[in-house]
Amino acid sequence: MTFSPPQPLDSHIARGRPPFERIALLLQGGGALGAYQAGVYDALFEADIHPDWAAGISIGSLNAAVIAGNAPENRVARLREFWEEITSSPLLPLIKGIDIRGDYLHSFVNQLRAFKVLLSGAPNFFEPRSLPPFLHAPGTPGALSYYDTKPLRATLERLVDFDRINNGPMRLSVGATNVATGNFVYFDTTTHEIRPEHIMASGALPPGFPPVEIEGEYYWDGGIVSNTPLQWVLDSHPRADTLAFQVDLWSARGELPRDLNEVDLRTKEIRYSSRTRLGTDEFQKMQRLRRAVDHLLRELPQERRNDPEWKLLESEADEKVYNVVHLIYRANKYEGGCKDYEFSRQTMVEHWKAGCNDTIRTLRHPQVLQRPTNAEGFGAFDLAIDGQV
Repeated sequence: MTFSPPQPLDSHIARGRPPFERIALLLQGGGALGAYQAGVYDALFEADIHPDWAAGISIGSLNAAVIAGNAPENRVARLREFWEEITSSPLLPLIKGIDIRGDYLHSFVNQLRAFKVLLSGAPNFFEPRSLPPFLHAPGTPGALSYYDTKPLRATLERLVDFDRINNGPMRLSVGATNVATGNFVYFDTTTHEIRPEHIMASGALPPGFPPVEIEGEYYWDGGIVSNTPLQWVLDSHPRADTLAFQVDLWSARGELPRDLNEVDLRTKEIRYSSRTRLGTDEFQKMQRLRRAVDHLLRELPQERRNDPEWKLLESEADEKVYNVVHLIYRANKYEGGCKDYEFSRQTMVEHWKAGCNDTIRTLRHPQVLQRPTNAEGFGAFDLAIDGQV
């Protein structure tokens, strides 16, 4: 299936809600790359598309919390405030305003910026501990991590209305990993009262950040197990016609590495992409089976409705439709393996613009927002792959 020719789109014109029962925004983890997700939401808001469910992992959970924890008219401004607060000014005054040309020079500057983050942390996000981990008592947060994330709690409490998250119209889900059991856990507003610690747990990537205690259990970053909330949303009950914007910060597709730095980058991309497209393909196959079962059940005699086999099949039958719109950040070559912790202001702006532009180009194709009419009731879209879906 290919995209039809792009249609003109002024993304600032309200066009009404797409014909789906549920609009979900799914945000992958990826550290500093998360500004791309903010750009995606910026473009969705301008197109008058308002998700009613935000689900995130790691930095995706932070963006999701800012979105769900503010009124629609304030969300973009709060996202911008969040990203401006956690990114730093230029490393050297001479770099400010200079148009850096050439991948080699740009890569060198980005590495300097990332090195600055390693030494001094990211403002209002995390800061280095005064003593190295081996000088802290075993079992304490200082012995388990290089950085203190107390500044992040203060930032979340300032920019996010947690009463709105727990009582507002938008559902929020954030994924984390239970340190003791190794199990993946979702903190969801349908089952939990979400507080700052739930958001911080989703982004507590070791050994940089310490585990977060919640009700006597300790949690690390959800990306350790799975870096995408796609399956959680698509498998949720009760099922609903769903338009899902899957915003990935790591691309599973890439080139053969040429040196050890590129080996490090490529392994990160493969690990943290969580094979999102494979998950989408598997769901499409399952959806085809569910709809086939639904059609067959309609043809069976009514007196069989109380059979255990009927009940089992009926629980899996599904006549709902789904569109999954992939928006995947494709990094520039000069960004390298440090791109997820390069929290500079200039790079943040670049990522934000990339997310905004990718979304606007995708929304120019009308079928993205239309209900699928194929046998499986499923559509998957990815404009970046040669215009193919």
